[in-house]
Amino acid sequence: MTEREDEIGTDSETGIETEFDPEKFEEKYVYYFEELETAYSNAYQQLHGRVDSEVLRAIDRQVLSESEPIYEGDGEFSINLPENPRERAGSVGADDEQFEAVLSKFTDRIDGELRRIFGFERSER
Repeated sequence: MTEREDEIGTDSETGIETEFDPEKFEEKYVYYFEELETAYSNAYQQLHGRVDSEVLRAIDRQVLSESEPIYEGDGEFSINLPENPRERAGSVGADDEQFEAVLSKFTDRIDGELRRIFGFERSER
């Protein structure tokens, strides 16, 4: 696979190829808003019904709504979280360990979805 081919991904929901440009990712909300929205939504759906729904919803609405995906290079992404994610989520029916586990799973899924959408990793669904 050529480097150029490696930079093109396909959104499995729409079948539309997404060409990835690291420089454009600096302005991700202008160039890649739909892809970001899809990655976050897919990650949520993958965890829905598998983890505590109250915790998942609180993380989605209070923490990840203020997060920022970052392209690290070499097909790797990370998710910058706002300060004090546990406090931002408010009181949910989970201890700190459970909360952190759901948050970690959620951000890992987002990272995986971004890699898949942008063609850095193929889905094995």
